[in-house]
Amino acid sequence: MKEVFEHLKFDEKGLIPAVVQDVRTKDVLMVAYMNKEALQKTVKTNETWFYSRSRQKLWHKGEISGNIQKVKEIKYDCDGDTLLVLVEQKGVACHTGKYSCFFNDILKGDSMPGFGIINKLRSVIKDRKEKRPEGSYTAYLFDEGLDKILKKVGEEASEVIIASKNEDRNQLIYEIADLLYHMLVLMEQKEIKTEEILEELQRRFKT
Repeated sequence: MKEVFEHLKFDEKGLIPAVVQDVRTKDVLMVAYMNKEALQKTVKTNETWFYSRSRQKLWHKGEISGNIQKVKEIKYDCDGDTLLVLVEQKGVACHTGKYSCFFNDILKGDSMPGFGIINKLRSVIKDRKEKRPEGSYTAYLFDEGLDKILKKVGEEASEVIIASKNEDRNQLIYEIADLLYHMLVLMEQKEIKTEEILEELQRRFKT
């Protein structure tokens, strides 16, 4: 850590801003400050620690709420004055109950959803598997088990074929989305990560 500190520029109060980003969805979750001790604790525990400027003491994210952040990577920028912390967020990041602290718009574009929506859906599916909330269709699938999930994958694949033969473009899009969702449920059931699928596709592309 001593060598890392030599590359970092802490301000006059011994602090450096840390941008926290969801490692899966790439959403920016929050911005907080770390001092050297907070960074050391973050690295040692693989959970985020910050320094509160108002309370003037260290705080462990999720210590009270349970919404901890499992640290996957820590990077610093070209000037060494900002940290980027990539995490797996448990629960929500914002004290308001929102997933991210950045939910207020100044300028909102019409950009189409990217691959991040898949990872957001994976996060929801994982949460449903762990908590099994009453009334959740996803939780119902996990309660029923692998055979039920496989049956639904087969049914949705058939629906994709039928929609394709009927040449109904909108219905085909709808059925493909259904199939993708149930495939993601199957992946969660079998503990297959999205990254593993992408790596396999990348391997095939290289060959």
